[in-house]
Parts: sequence; structure tokens; C-alpha cells
Amino acid sequence: MTAPSSISTIQLAADRLRSGGVVAFPTETVYGLGADALNTDAVDLVFTLKGRPRNNPLIVHVSGPEMARRVASAWPKRAEMLARAFWPGPLSILVPRSLALPASVTGGGELVAVRCPNHPVTLALLFEFRGPIIGPSANKSGMISPTTAAHVRESFIDDDVMVLEGGACEAGIESTVVDVMSTRTRVLRPGLIGADELSAAIGEPVDVCAPMGNIRTGDSLRPGDAFPSPGMLERHYAPATPAFMFASNDWERLLATSDPVVVITHRLRRVEAPHRIIAMPPEAADYAAALYAALHEADRSGAPVILIEQPPEDGTVWAAVADRLRRATTRMP
Repeated sequence: MTAPSSISTIQLAADRLRSGGVVAFPTETVYGLGADALNTDAVDLVFTLKGRPRNNPLIVHVSGPEMARRVASAWPKRAEMLARAFWPGPLSILVPRSLALPASVTGGGELVAVRCPNHPVTLALLFEFRGPIIGPSANKSGMISPTTAAHVRESFIDDDVMVLEGGACEAGIESTVVDVMSTRTRVLRPGLIGADELSAAIGEPVDVCAPMGNIRTGDSLRPGDAFPSPGMLERHYAPATPAFMFASNDWERLLATSDPVVVITHRLRRVEAPHRIIAMPPEAADYAAALYAALHEADRSGAPVILIEQPPEDGTVWAAVADRLRRATTRMP
């Protein structure tokens, strides 16, 4: 296992951010592609490196509520209660953006997503840099999110992106995104923290919006309009290899072909050559932590097709996993 980045390396990374450069950093969810959130040119560079649509907002990473207020024009009571309950952790909170924040960070929208990540390397970077850092996933737009430093290096060269080492991400899927500015607090992107937990923290009901992935670029949005939240593209988290999700009762039919396939499954299964299996943990949190690494492995396997057995959708974490898989795959006919 590679050792986490040293203090001296973190200091170099902070200097790079101050000079307008880009640094990939580890979090408990996925690796982020970081730049100074208050530097318009640095923000634009991240969009360019990722090939990210300009109306797709970015999450701003902060060291806590005090730094969050630097990029927010208001910090509602709900935001404070959720930050106290879940930060540092996998929760991004949508609040009104400050005019000090470049409009490009929010895709031109009025709300900014802020979160405090739960990873010692990135918390050290935030304290060393002493400012907010944007941090979309450190991959090309729409492709599989990175959960190791090696995954980041598959997408970017060292001259463009300095990569901080932090080991494999423990949670493995992106943060829950919650909007506290609506009449009722609502979850816009599912993650490891569910509506029931959020409701308990603020003492009022929390709505869950329709699953992400039903918004297409240009669909329900006028040209130039910002997406309401990060992580709302229909095609997202996807391998380059065609990937299909299938129901368990289709197992035998799908493997009857002689063409080699790689199968990602959470059940105890055996297949004959030329097929191969990537076995996934049966528990939801463990499955989530292993998901993107499995997709990266399957994408590198050389198989012409990836098949993913549909996991359960009961419970907060399985629902978040299902959201990611719906947008990474096509349903089998």
C-alpha cells in the first residue's frame, strides 16, 4: 500500500493551488480534482481538463462551517445543523453562493454545494491552503470515478495534475447532495447519508427527489441554464466498455453466448471460460466501497462487454449504488 502524502508534499500541493494549478486529492468518497475555488482561471482549467459541461456545477470543499460561509451569501439554520451532524463526512449542502465565488463554479446558478471531506490528507491540504477548493471527481467527465491515486493517473498526466496519495477511498461513491433552501429540505443526489438521518438531524421531514439520471443535457433546461446540483448528468460514472445491468433470472441466458464477457456480481457464482467474474461484497457499504474499482478492473479486462447483476435497492446505500449503476449502464432487453 502506498503511504499517504507527507506534510512537505501537502505544502507543495498548497503552493500549486495558490499559483492557479490543479491538485488531485483523496476523500472518503472519491478522489477530487482540486483548484482554488476563488480563482476564475483555475476553475476554468478544471472544466477544461475534465471536459465537463460548463453548466454542470462543482462542489466546493471546505474545512468546516466557517470556511463554508466564505463562499455562501447565507448560512441557514438547516445548513448549520446538518454540518454539525455530518461534517466531516459525505454530505454536500446547497446554499446561496457568495458573489466572491466565480459564477462558473455553480454553472451560473444561484446555489453552491459545499462539503467538508473526511480524509486526513485533504483536511491537512485545506488547512495548509487556508481557502476553499473545488473538487469534482478526478476523471474525465462522465467516466468512472476514481477511488485510488492510480485511477487518477490513468486520466491525467503529472504536468497537468499533481496527485496526492491517500489510499483507497473508504466510502467509494459520491456524497449525498441536499438542498436546504427549498420549502422542505430535499435530497438531490443519493449517497451514504439518507433522508431519515437528515430528517433526524434537523427535526423536520426531508424529501427525496426522483432518481438522478433522468435529466439530459438540454432536457428540461434552457440553453445555458445550470443543473440544479452536481452529479445530475444522465450518462455518468460509466466505463468506456459497453456495460449492461441484468436481473438475476437472466443469468443463464446471458452467459449462453460464446463471446467473452466480464460479470460483476454480488452473489456466489461460477462461470466457465472465456467468461470471468468480478466478485462483489454482499453488504451494501462494502459493495459501494468496491464499486468503482470493480468497474475500472472490468474496463481494463479487454472483454467487449461488461455485465452487472442488478443489486438490491432496499435501504439508503443500495439505493445510492443503484443510482450510480443506472447511469453507468444500459438495461438489458
